[in-house]
Amino acid sequence: MDKWIAVVITLVVVAPLTWLISTLYRKKVYEKKVGTAEEKSREILDEAMKTAKQKKREALLEAKEEALKAKNEFDKETKERRSELQRQERRLQNKEESLDKKLESMEKRENNFAAKEESLNKKHAKLDEMIAKETTELERISGLTKDEAKNILLGIMEDDIKHETAVRIREMDAQVKEESTRKAKEYIVNAIQKCAADHVAETTISVVQLPNDEMKGRIIGREGRNIRTLETMTGVDLIIDDTPEAVILSGFDPMRREIAKIALEKLIVDGRIHPARIEEMVEKARKEVEAMIKEKGENATLECGVHGLHPELVRLLGKMHFRTSFGQNALKHSIEVSRLSGVLAGELGLDVRMAKRAGLLHDIGKSLDHEIEGSHIQIGSDLCKRYKESAIVINAVESHHGDVEPTNLISCIVQAADAISAARPGARRETLETYTTRLKQLEEITSEFKGVDKSFAIQAGREVRIMVVPEQVNDDEMVIMAHDIAKRIEEELDYPGQIKVNVIRESRVSDVAK
Repeated sequence: MDKWIAVVITLVVVAPLTWLISTLYRKKVYEKKVGTAEEKSREILDEAMKTAKQKKREALLEAKEEALKAKNEFDKETKERRSELQRQERRLQNKEESLDKKLESMEKRENNFAAKEESLNKKHAKLDEMIAKETTELERISGLTKDEAKNILLGIMEDDIKHETAVRIREMDAQVKEESTRKAKEYIVNAIQKCAADHVAETTISVVQLPNDEMKGRIIGREGRNIRTLETMTGVDLIIDDTPEAVILSGFDPMRREIAKIALEKLIVDGRIHPARIEEMVEKARKEVEAMIKEKGENATLECGVHGLHPELVRLLGKMHFRTSFGQNALKHSIEVSRLSGVLAGELGLDVRMAKRAGLLHDIGKSLDHEIEGSHIQIGSDLCKRYKESAIVINAVESHHGDVEPTNLISCIVQAADAISAARPGARRETLETYTTRLKQLEEITSEFKGVDKSFAIQAGREVRIMVVPEQVNDDEMVIMAHDIAKRIEEELDYPGQIKVNVIRESRVSDVAK
């Protein structure tokens, strides 16, 4: 028991002593460590202060060097600018001095000019006085006033100018006519020689041959029902008269006449003529005519060598086979214009295919001008635009009658080829009324000129002869008058081919022998 008490007392005494000793020991160790850390921190701070002072000195040195460098550069730049300013100042001073010298020189010259001007004014005044005296003396010697002499001089100059103008017109006309006639003859003759198209004068009637005269009664039918049905279905008049073994079909539309002719020929061959059969044959004839139209259009494109046309344009070309203009078949005319245009384009070195295409389509509007309102030019232009033809073809269609200005040489060629085809002798018929009206207008135009005594249109209107009063028109004025009359005719009249203007001046002197 005592042993355990002793152990407990020992523990009670030893434990605090141990804790105290360890605490003191740790405190001493800690103080030692703290002292070491403070010492190290003081060393680090001292080192940092030294480094900072060294960096500060280096930064100050660099800043001083940079400032010194900048100052040197600034001083150098300042010196250069100062020297440049001094040079410019010297130049300005030199210029001012030269300007001052020039001003002094100009002032001297101005003073000299003023003196000379004053001297010239005096001389002019003296000269005017002398001219006035001389004019007075001349008027006294000549017996004419100044205005009278001026009028005489102007009259002489006017006569000289008229004479020179007439001579120049003669020379230029002769030169232009010689060159243009030679070239035109060469091109046109070559074109016409290479193009030989046949033309048929279309009429308003067609004749159907009959096997015998008994067929006339069968065509008329009971109470005329057959002939009425045929006329109603085709829109063509049937003329059955005393003509032996023939029936005449009359109508203004060639296509309708062709349908009626084919239907009637089929009925005659078939022999069964009654209203139902007539309707059937007329329908078949219409289909045949449509096929013929397509075939005619395709043949025309092949003949002219024009490819790639829209099928509708080809059909409309074939339809022109049944269209006439002044008695000239429209399709044959278009083919001829196409071939002429190609030949002329080849002579001039242009696009032959495009010229043929434009020539073939130039009158395409005539295929629909009986069905659509408007001129065949406007209709043709709209058709070409609708079916995507080129701008050259469209312009050729619009300008071939001069309604629109041509914008290319091919349009001019088509215009010339159209005139050649239309003006060819026998190609077209002209009504008597149009012919007489043109002759009357031709004589009226020539009679309006001053000095014209009489005028006569001869050679079917292709020549006009003008008799002038010899006392009113001299030889030089005749040339000018002929030129002016020709220009007036070109501006006011529409005519095929050319019109020759002949001005005749005849002086007659008569006396009586007694």
